[in-house]
Amino acid sequence: MLNRLSVKNFALIENAQIELESGFTVITGETGSGKSILLGALKLILGERADYSVIRDVEKKTIVEAVFKINEKAYADFFKLNDLDLESETIIRREIHAKGKSRAFINDTPVQLNVLKELTQGLIHIHSQHHTLALKDTAFQRSILDVIAENSSTLSDLKSVYSSARKLKKEIKRLEESKSKLELEHEFNSFQLDELVKLNLTQQDYESIEKEVERGEQFEEIKSAYQIISHLVNDDDEGVISILSKLIKNANVNDPKVGELIERIQSVRLELNDIAAIAEDDLSEMTLEPETLNSYINKLDAYNSAMRKHNLNSQSELLDLFNSLVKEVEDSGHIDERIEEMNAELQIVNTKALKYAEVLSASRKKVAKKLEKEVAELLNQLKLVGATIRFDFEPIELGEFGTDNISLYFAPNKGMTPQIIEKSASGGELSRLMLVIQYLLSQKQQLPTVIFDEIDTGVSGEVAQKIGDHLKKMGETMQLMAITHLPQVASKGTHHILVKKQDEEGITKTYLNRIENDQRVEEIAKLMSGSKINEAALMNAKNLMNE
Repeated sequence: MLNRLSVKNFALIENAQIELESGFTVITGETGSGKSILLGALKLILGERADYSVIRDVEKKTIVEAVFKINEKAYADFFKLNDLDLESETIIRREIHAKGKSRAFINDTPVQLNVLKELTQGLIHIHSQHHTLALKDTAFQRSILDVIAENSSTLSDLKSVYSSARKLKKEIKRLEESKSKLELEHEFNSFQLDELVKLNLTQQDYESIEKEVERGEQFEEIKSAYQIISHLVNDDDEGVISILSKLIKNANVNDPKVGELIERIQSVRLELNDIAAIAEDDLSEMTLEPETLNSYINKLDAYNSAMRKHNLNSQSELLDLFNSLVKEVEDSGHIDERIEEMNAELQIVNTKALKYAEVLSASRKKVAKKLEKEVAELLNQLKLVGATIRFDFEPIELGEFGTDNISLYFAPNKGMTPQIIEKSASGGELSRLMLVIQYLLSQKQQLPTVIFDEIDTGVSGEVAQKIGDHLKKMGETMQLMAITHLPQVASKGTHHILVKKQDEEGITKTYLNRIENDQRVEEIAKLMSGSKINEAALMNAKNLMNE
């Protein structure tokens, strides 16, 4: 519910604040007094695009602030998802600047307009004369039946299943369109995979093979190195060990420091003995098998060629490519099988969707008959005697809303054949029909704060009084506001806001004031007789308010 509205620096409004209550509130004022300005301010709260021409004083910012009492439980997920403070009294503010800057806030936290819209669309709805044209919209006509029939759960199930079907169709189409391309890719990938299979990447260690090839290519040099080591270390006359043995023998004196050096020399001699033994053993085992070496060279050449071809740097990267190609070849090789499986899944999903659509259609047709009678009775009360509506159903291809193409037909007078509504209703008739529809919808759904902008256009007299009665009845279960020029409607309000324009020091300003008792009587009397109020008008106003 909208508890309070504050408007600053907006068109003719300098600074206006108004407290609002539940029930039916009427808003009246002379033509041009600023009632449309009030709606314009509220539309900013709804997240509509800012019109910077409404800024009254370009040196100041325009601020529209609304305080809503919300159901914390119902909106807990929204506030949590958007990281906003949840308050039972939620403050929504919109600020616009002459320099083209616009900002929106929820409980003093800056938000994007899409977040603002998502919240406020569930809090307030403005129904203008333009919205009466929604009666001519087939989507709105269908939604009337779905709301009255309480089809939201079935409709949600259908949309979910239909969405799955649409995704499957899209994927099947993609696969079919790319089938030839995938087949070519399959052939190319298979060729590349065959090349990599020959490398036996999971069993061969190409780093070790590379070392073996390098060793084989330097076989004679390595053999010569072993021979030199063995000769220089072990030669009986000139070998290093022989020389060290002579040194130890000739330098063996009774001196501690010399003894330490001799011990170190003996350690070196032992190490050299070990080195010489290893060199001789490795030399004795050295063999060169040309066939093995050539095999290693061929493997290494194939490996290096693959590395260059795929611009890779290691065997692990090449192995990753191999595994990727295996998967791609497997996937593309089974494209026909995948298309067949997806078509089978699509058939199951479509069958489920059709069942939901059949349930929806039966529910709509059942409630349509009941609704046609109720609307006719209510239109009769609004002095459209004998007026009738009819919902026509035409089967169409399955969609997210089912298999019904629904058209609304209307006959404003008794005995007339109903015609498609866009050709058969005047503005006043549309207003009354929309009021009846909204009245019935309000009994089935928890509507937010609703504002009717001159829903009574084109009617007068007893019809206007009946419209007032209906609005008053709607206000018993919701917060309802109506901008009106008709005294019959204004007299039915539980609360009354007067929009008034006056000049102050050469500047025109608009004010919003709550009026009661005698002020209401005078305002309603003005709606009947104009600015010059007579006793008869005052008496009539009192009578209207007491009815």
